[in-house]
Amino acid sequence: MGSKKEMALQVNISTQELWEEMLSSKGLTVVDVYQGWCGPCKPVVSLFQKMRIEVGLDLLHFALAEADCLEVLEKYRGRCEPTFLFYAGGELVALVRGANAPLLQKTIREQLQAEKIVLAEGRERRVIEDEALSDEDECFSHEKEDGDDEDAVSSEKACTLAVIKPDAVVHGKTDEIITKIQEAGFDILTDEERATREAEMRLFYQHRAGEEAFEKLVHHMCSGPSHLLNLTRTEGTEDVVTAWQTLMGPCDPDVARREQPDSLRAQYGTEMPFNAVHGSRDSEDARRELALLFPSFKFSDQVPEAPLGLEAEGEGAGEALCSLEDVD
Repeated sequence: MGSKKEMALQVNISTQELWEEMLSSKGLTVVDVYQGWCGPCKPVVSLFQKMRIEVGLDLLHFALAEADCLEVLEKYRGRCEPTFLFYAGGELVALVRGANAPLLQKTIREQLQAEKIVLAEGRERRVIEDEALSDEDECFSHEKEDGDDEDAVSSEKACTLAVIKPDAVVHGKTDEIITKIQEAGFDILTDEERATREAEMRLFYQHRAGEEAFEKLVHHMCSGPSHLLNLTRTEGTEDVVTAWQTLMGPCDPDVARREQPDSLRAQYGTEMPFNAVHGSRDSEDARRELALLFPSFKFSDQVPEAPLGLEAEGEGAGEALCSLEDVD
C-alpha cells in the first residue's frame, strides 16, 4: 500500500523502450514534453495531483519526456512552450500547447471519459495527426481563417500594448485586471488570449539576449497563455503609455508594493519576472510591439517605421497612433 504513495506522479521516459512501454499502458497517459535547458512544466503538477486523486490510479497516467532524448519527439526540440501529448491505446488522441490549466483539466476529463467508453464498448478511438509546427514562420501567422469577411476597425487614438502575463493568467486574475484597466479609464481596442511562441518572444526581448535572465524570461512568457490588449484612453490628459505605466507600477513587484501599493504589479505580481503585466516603454516600442503581437493590423503613417528591436518593460512614455484593419 505504501508503494502507491511513494510512486512518482510523473514517470520519466528517457529511452525508446520506456516510450514503447508507455504506449502499451492501459488508459490515458499525459506526456509533458520539455526541453532540457528549461525543465518540465512545474505549474501544472498540482493540477495533475488533483486529477490523480479525483479519478484514481487505474486509467490515468502522467509522464515526462525530454525532447532531445527521444527521436520520436524530434520535431518538438528547441521549442520553449510546454507541450502535452495525450496517448491512449498507443495512439495520439489529443494535444495541448502551453500551461493552460483549465484546458488541460477539460481535455483530461474528456479524453479519459472517451477512453473508458472505448474500453467498455469497443468503440474506435478518435486519433489526431501530430500538428507540431514545421516552420517557425507559423509563429507569426494569426490571421483569421474562417471566412472571407473583412471587418475593419479603425482608430486615430493613441494606443499602446498591454500584456497580462502567464503567471497572472494561470492564477485566474485576467478578469480582475481587465476590470481595473477599464475602471482606470482605458478603452480596449483589441484583445486576444493565446500562448506566445518562442520565436516571437526572442524577437520581443532581443535587446536582452546577452543577459543571464534572457532564457528564463522567454521561457516564462511561453509557459502558458498571455492576454494581449491594445489600449487607448479617452479620459484625462495623461497620454496612454504614461497612464498605463502608472497603473502597472514599478517593474519589480517588491518595489511596487513599497512605492505604489495600489498598482497592478503590487497587487498581482510576486517576483521578477513574474510581475503580472507588461507595457510598452514609449511610442516606438508601442508601435513595434503591437506590430509583432497583432501582425494582422495596420498602423497609420503618422508614426514612422521603426526596426523590430523591442525594448524591455521599463519606465518611459510615448504613444502610437494606430489604424486597425483586420485582414484575412
